[in-house]
Amino acid sequence: MGWLAFVLFFLIFLLILRGYPVAFTLGGLSILFSLVIIWIYPEYLSFSDLRLLPFRIMGVISNYVLIAVPLFIFMGIMLEKSGLAESLLETMASLFGNIPGGLSVSVIIVGALLAASTGIVGATVVTMGLISLPTMLKKGYSAELASGTIASSGTLGQIIPPSIVLVLLADTMSSSAGSANIDVGTMFSAALIPGCLLVLFYISYVLIYARIHPEKAPKFSPEEVAKLRGDGYFFKVVKAFLLPMLLILAVLGSIFTGLASPTEAAAVGAFGAILLTLIQKKFSMSVLKEVMQQTTHLTSMVFMILLGATTFTLVFKSLHGDDYLVQLIMQAELSSLWFLIIVMLIIFVAGFFIDFIEIIFIVVPVVTPIFVAFEMDLVWVGILIALNLQTSFLTPPFGFSLFYLKGVAPKEVTTKHIYKGIIPFIIIQLIFLFLIIAFPSLVHLLD
Repeated sequence: MGWLAFVLFFLIFLLILRGYPVAFTLGGLSILFSLVIIWIYPEYLSFSDLRLLPFRIMGVISNYVLIAVPLFIFMGIMLEKSGLAESLLETMASLFGNIPGGLSVSVIIVGALLAASTGIVGATVVTMGLISLPTMLKKGYSAELASGTIASSGTLGQIIPPSIVLVLLADTMSSSAGSANIDVGTMFSAALIPGCLLVLFYISYVLIYARIHPEKAPKFSPEEVAKLRGDGYFFKVVKAFLLPMLLILAVLGSIFTGLASPTEAAAVGAFGAILLTLIQKKFSMSVLKEVMQQTTHLTSMVFMILLGATTFTLVFKSLHGDDYLVQLIMQAELSSLWFLIIVMLIIFVAGFFIDFIEIIFIVVPVVTPIFVAFEMDLVWVGILIALNLQTSFLTPPFGFSLFYLKGVAPKEVTTKHIYKGIIPFIIIQLIFLFLIIAFPSLVHLLD
């Protein structure tokens, strides 16, 4: 009766597309569906299977690794309030403004630094949209290039650690893979090189574009560069780089050297974000209160979805949906590579319509046992999924990065400009995804 598990899967997917709340759709429909199955087919599912649900929920609530989620969210929102992005963008503009496309390069580098410091896509896109988009348009940059650069660089926080996506992926894949355990720190180290390479791909595209169309990505005049640099330029550069780099080293360095677990490093990052906000003279009790409220809101949303997903996974596995899928794949005689490509395609298409959190909690638990059966490297697969999920922020009609940017963009920047601007960056990400598929050793260079 494994096919019944997939009836549940598609019913949930359809209801989510209709706009029903994800957490309650996952949990509520799974319970209702299981009660119907118990009534019709009591030999395949019983109340004793559902008695495991409280233990599963308590396992999620008491999961030590997941404590990192609210801490990283707090760190990201606090850094947004610190004004660090503004000083970084000004410094980058002074460094690269004298080359064609220099402002776009600055935005990408700042996006990467904020990704390694915050990991909050909405905060990064909104901040850079408010600060850099009007400046880029004023300097003569095309609306497509400016909006595409900001929207795509804001999503780098999904792949560059410390990333909430990687934390959730590691936990979800570990719980779905049986004896195979995926450490968050291992996932972080595996994502670092691909994340940095993706930044280089973005920069290369911008420089080539500016070379071909210099009128759409003009450089600053010598007078403008001199004005930006001004007095105390060296001190400004050091200060702008030093603060975020110290935080990045404190968080990632403590994980990679084994001094702290990802959860402990997240606590260090949260405390470090408070210190940076103090140094920037932006800290106040009202700011702290606002940050804590936003952190509570986002954390509650993530964990409600996670509890609903836990319910769905229990019912799905109780109906032997995972065994049924393994059997189907083996009977179809699909190779591991073809199965991987099909999963990547499903996740990419799903990203047009639903959020990355929903994809992680709905799709990943279903396909992970197949990857285990194929004896595939789950860390490599996890990085591929993370790269694929990054595109879900850029793909219309429901790309959240596009919504964030449109909400703060000047009136002259239309939705059409934003959609046209992100197409080259989506293509770059897909090319890069296939590059990681072709060269899996790229995720293990830091092992």
